[in-house]
Amino acid sequence: MNMQQLVINGKNKLQGEIEISGAKNSVLALLAATVILNGKTTLTGCPELSDVYSTCQILTSLGCSCKRKGNSITVCSDDIHKSDIDHSLMMKMRSSILFMGALLARFKSRPCEVFYPGGCPLGDRPIDIHISALSKLGAVITENGGKLICKAPNGLKGADISLMFPSVGATENIILASVLAKGETNLSNCACEPEITDLCRFLNKCGAKIYGYGTPNIRIVGVEKLYGCEYKVCPDRIETATYMGCAAVTGGELILNSADTSSMTAVVPVFEQMGCKIYAREHSILIAAPGQLKPVKNIRTMPYPGFPTDAQPIVMAALATAGGTSVIVETIFPNRFGQAAELVKMGADIRIENDVAIISKSGGLYGASVKCHDLRAGASLVVLALACEGKSILSDIYHIDRGYECLEQKLNAVGGDVVRTY
Repeated sequence: MNMQQLVINGKNKLQGEIEISGAKNSVLALLAATVILNGKTTLTGCPELSDVYSTCQILTSLGCSCKRKGNSITVCSDDIHKSDIDHSLMMKMRSSILFMGALLARFKSRPCEVFYPGGCPLGDRPIDIHISALSKLGAVITENGGKLICKAPNGLKGADISLMFPSVGATENIILASVLAKGETNLSNCACEPEITDLCRFLNKCGAKIYGYGTPNIRIVGVEKLYGCEYKVCPDRIETATYMGCAAVTGGELILNSADTSSMTAVVPVFEQMGCKIYAREHSILIAAPGQLKPVKNIRTMPYPGFPTDAQPIVMAALATAGGTSVIVETIFPNRFGQAAELVKMGADIRIENDVAIISKSGGLYGASVKCHDLRAGASLVVLALACEGKSILSDIYHIDRGYECLEQKLNAVGGDVVRTY
């Protein structure tokens, strides 16, 4: 897996249509939620990603039936028999921590064992918010050598919970744990991301009673049982932003079909400030880029509905081609500028000062051999490579495969020159 590379020949104008896949960050939470359901669940619009495969591996290891057919995954958890997840499976991705809330809801007083999760190296991302909130619901969580032993001796009971930070993962874990808890849970200062909304809509279709999702205050009334259903995963807003970046740096024109335009309200204005023309319909976005992008003076990452931290590396790559100085302030993750050093190898003029990135007009962009350090950093290298003179070689592209379905095929279909080598 580590030996695969992407070879990208730049300076090709992208034109055409790209189909946006289902959201990685949504489907992973939906798959974790199947642990607490009775009967079969079929999720449609599931992207073929390594993270999705890893999540299905976890479900299978627990005793679930998990089958993929095309872009649909059918899961049945009726025969689940294990309540612990192997360390090797937990380490493959950050979202594996969602199984903590799901297993607690499923097994209650029976001990469940999980480990601290893996995923992209984006600095310290403690799960103390998760543990504190789940404890208020009646969970008892102890640590033993990196292993988290979780149980609810007296069952889970609704509670009033206020998060110190609107963590997406903690919000999802609380929702998964509380939908089958006795009584009512009132969650304040929670995450409002579209993926949270997707999880709540899915669970409500399964029989849950969740109110107020999409706002900082969610009310959950516990029910006795939940039943599987058929559900379509929401579109991936970060993939949408990535292909907007690809169009922008090539002076291209792309129609992004099946996009969720309502989730792009913080991203679209940034590309408009760069000089791109954006035409948004209900389920598609047309982006037409100018020959020379303009700088953007101030971008600050914030929890949704603010500018997403996952789109920051992509926008940094685009701004490296602009004709002036741009500033990005990263407020979510301390190590989210890991892509900068690799972008500099391609000729970008980027200076990092703590949580501030200053991107200046480049003296020239040229192909180089660069390394993907995490998922979105890898995407940013793809974006800038499309704007470079000559050939770029991207290594460690398994990071990209965690979050982008058929990347080279989609780009080549609209005029790109991207080859995967083995």
